[in-house]
Amino acid sequence: MARLPLIDPETTSGDIRASFDRMPVKLNIFRMMAHAEANMIPAMRLGNSILHKQKLSAVNRELLILQAAQLEGGAYEWRQHVPIALGVGCTQAQIDAVERSDYDAAGLSDAERALLKFGREVVENVRVPDATFAAAREHFSDQEIVEAIVALGFYMMMARLTEVTETDLDPAAGMKVYDGGKK
Repeated sequence: MARLPLIDPETTSGDIRASFDRMPVKLNIFRMMAHAEANMIPAMRLGNSILHKQKLSAVNRELLILQAAQLEGGAYEWRQHVPIALGVGCTQAQIDAVERSDYDAAGLSDAERALLKFGREVVENVRVPDATFAAAREHFSDQEIVEAIVALGFYMMMARLTEVTETDLDPAAGMKVYDGGKK
């Protein structure tokens, strides 16, 4: 049971209520986030822009999201994003490699290896060694590198939100939530 009560969407008003009304599934993570009334809508817009508007490919973005969840112990995000990762084209071998933190796995491309090694440094050490940064720049534009950092930071925050509050896990919503954000 979560450490804080989940907000009942029916008790909300204004933009938060409108946001809940548009959701195909009212996930517990959003019901927990609703405690931060001033932050919920901007955070959801940022999350939606990460999922649907970045130049970084959907496969690369999902690998980074899973990496942040795995490294942060974010069980909630891991459960929700494995089906999304598979839905946007990640392979089970890629997901397994991220779960094992095996960034040299055969199922990963050279670009994915460079991205995940970059991501690990961002999550674990904040600063990225020159060689790791240069390896990422061989495959990704300046825009994609910054987008990767934004995606990692956002999902690190979400992992902290769900893990600190012990937000109850929902069944995986799969592509329903992802596709709902495209509207």
